[in-house]
Amino acid sequence: MYKDYNKIYFIGIGGIGMSSIALYFINNGKQVAGYDQTKTHLTTKLSNLGANIHYDSGLSEIPEEFKKNNEVLIIYTPAISLNNVELSFFFDNNFIVLKRSEILGYISRDKFCIAIAGTHGKTTTATILSHILFENNIKFISFIGGISENYDSNFIQNGKDVILVEADEFDRSFLTLNPNIACITSVDSDHLDVYNSNSELQKSFNEFASKLEVKGILFKHYDIPINGVSYGFNENAEYSIINYRNDKSSTYFDIVYEKENSISVKFNMPGKHNACNALVAFAIARLLKIKDECIVNSLNTFKGVKRRFSYILKSPKILIDDYAHHPNEIKAIYESVKSLYPRKSIMAIFQPHLYSRTRDFMNQFAQVLSKFDEVTLLDIYPAREEPLEGINSRKLLNLINNLNKNLVDKQELKHVVQNSNSDVFVVMGAGDISDEVYKI
Repeated sequence: MYKDYNKIYFIGIGGIGMSSIALYFINNGKQVAGYDQTKTHLTTKLSNLGANIHYDSGLSEIPEEFKKNNEVLIIYTPAISLNNVELSFFFDNNFIVLKRSEILGYISRDKFCIAIAGTHGKTTTATILSHILFENNIKFISFIGGISENYDSNFIQNGKDVILVEADEFDRSFLTLNPNIACITSVDSDHLDVYNSNSELQKSFNEFASKLEVKGILFKHYDIPINGVSYGFNENAEYSIINYRNDKSSTYFDIVYEKENSISVKFNMPGKHNACNALVAFAIARLLKIKDECIVNSLNTFKGVKRRFSYILKSPKILIDDYAHHPNEIKAIYESVKSLYPRKSIMAIFQPHLYSRTRDFMNQFAQVLSKFDEVTLLDIYPAREEPLEGINSRKLLNLINNLNKNLVDKQELKHVVQNSNSDVFVVMGAGDISDEVYKI
């Protein structure tokens, strides 16, 4: 269906997921235009490749050639309001309008599809696997939710035989996919504004697992109660890790598989959670007939994902930038930093993301942030939400069991860091806090 259109218009074109699809269409010779409220390095990249992008929403801003309903396909992000003036125009004038997830479903429909899902770890896992496929000349296209350090992109194309998709659980988006290989990295409570309860979230992941094609294979972290090939730090898992250790530059571990086989790995991302991501990428790559030694070589040359434990500064202070926005993600980051720098003091700089998530996990956020030596909070980043009465960063700050804590404006961050006695600073959040990192 989408192949019939030569013009593709995006509402919310600058998002990490939307921009990868825009790159796909540009790469395949389509005319691309769209709206986003903020100019970023992603929108600049798209503009440089020929996309016509504007930043003021309005009918007069839409190029005339993109106003013909029989010639233009519309794709929008679920993060955009349904009352958006441009989106309303396209609906009212009988354009074909698809969500991001729906177009991914169409693109992957007639291809061998690998879908990586999970509340945490899916971006890193999908990016690791993309690198393995590229290094071993598998003909594939990947849509990932982060910027690969190896390829400086969230879209990678090296042929068209395999489609690798990061399968997002938000808005039940991943249910448009029918993968041949699927992976579930984790199923922790999140997006309760969509699912209402953890049991509803669990049901959605079960439904995702049921979407596998006939003879499809599901990989799942060993503690997830869904049938599939298990992996993780558990000797009973079908793919397991032993002899895990790390130093300041690399992580080392052995993968045990098929009960009696093992292979040693050197990997450049810290943390047991990232070792698990590498583990399942190894397992999936084996299904594509890539030799074990070649997979391990690719793991060794993987450089990481931007905003996933990214070192911004290593001297005289250490500054790390991470996308962590859930209590369990913050816990994993804390444990990784502490294992690398056990004798150094650590400051958390955290921008909560969404009022609903802050409300739903207020106590869990407070508990994990209390582990740090110092805590600096920013105001909640609202994204798609309106404020909720009584939910704010001040309330979270008061719950943190730590005397070394404060709430600041973004403009004050540089001053806070310069006047702190901490040795390691970990910047965390899924909002616009990353824009401040290089200013620090």
